[in-house]
Formats: sequence, C-alpha cells, structure tokens
Amino acid sequence: MFGKKMSVMKKELEWQLFNDSETGIHTRVYDVVIPSDLNESELEKYLDDIYHEYSSERYSRVKRLN
Repeated sequence: MFGKKMSVMKKELEWQLFNDSETGIHTRVYDVVIPSDLNESELEKYLDDIYHEYSSERYSRVKRLN
C-alpha cells in the first residue's frame, strides 16, 4: 500500500494479504478480500483500486517490489 510494504500469498485457492513490518513480522489483513480467480499479474491493479484513497503525491500508486 502507498508507502507501506505488504505481501500477498496464495494458500491453497485463497489469496492472503499481509502488512509487513521492518522486523519481518507479517500481520494478516482480513478486511480486504482478493478474488481467488484473480491472476498474480492482476494483483497490483486490484490493490491499487482498493487502496487508491491512500495515495499521495509521493506514493501515487501501488507497485510490486521484487
């Protein structure tokens, strides 16, 4: 999310979203549901649409970090 590191993992047939801390702790985000039929290539746009109200001049979109 805009200026915040998050990760997405697929467990069985479910996409799971996590907030990532600087210490390596992952906290599950339950209030965002990612459709299970979404392809990995579509995650960036989907999360950008969900979180667009948090954008700022510095962080204008969700982007994938490798």
